[in-house]
Amino acid sequence: MNLLLLEESDFVSDARVVISGRRLSHVTDIHQASIGDTLRVGRVNGLMGAGVIQVLDTHQMVLDVTLTETPPVSLPLTVLLSLPRPKMLKRSLQTMTAMGVKRIVLMNSYRVEKSFWQSPWLAENKLREQLVLGLEQARDTLLPEVVFEKRFKPFVEDRLPAMLQGKRGLVAHPGDSGRYCPRQLTEEIVLAIGPEGGFIPYEVEKLEACGFERIHLGSRILRVENAIPVLISKLFD
Repeated sequence: MNLLLLEESDFVSDARVVISGRRLSHVTDIHQASIGDTLRVGRVNGLMGAGVIQVLDTHQMVLDVTLTETPPVSLPLTVLLSLPRPKMLKRSLQTMTAMGVKRIVLMNSYRVEKSFWQSPWLAENKLREQLVLGLEQARDTLLPEVVFEKRFKPFVEDRLPAMLQGKRGLVAHPGDSGRYCPRQLTEEIVLAIGPEGGFIPYEVEKLEACGFERIHLGSRILRVENAIPVLISKLFD
């Protein structure tokens, strides 16, 4: 935890918070903090700053906080991610959040198993847990938006064109077809990432018809959780 993320419910006044539960355990067990220590803090969807510990025991921690710093700049990137298996989804959400992605669309595709959509990890509170972990890692406070699109064709034909308007669409597809992943982009990007093995040809064609360009990372096929940080790092250097 590189940032103690503060929820609205933590505030007992404008400049004082009370912390308990997982965050308290982390501060005491990992940081081994004590009264008088200063911690990096940030308010969810708000400013960052410092918190000085005033009270610390096994039940709660009380901090006086000063919030004056803006969170880091977000990436001009929307990620369309074919819903991966639950364990991979958790890691992928944390990675995208830590890297500054602020809009994530979890979408269906042919190779997505139907059972994935029944996972308890798609519950709002479970998704939020992973997003918070990503923010804590990266010292950021702005929660990404997560959207579900459970039907591929209606999404691509009816809603995706408006989402793509004014942006550049890229579909990452394993293999040597298309162009190698571009680098150092500054424009707004919508990046589509398929499941293990990539989108099927029909899906790639539908995305290309919508205005997407096909890109790749070479002949090696990476796991989704590995492809995500590689693609983002290359696109925005």
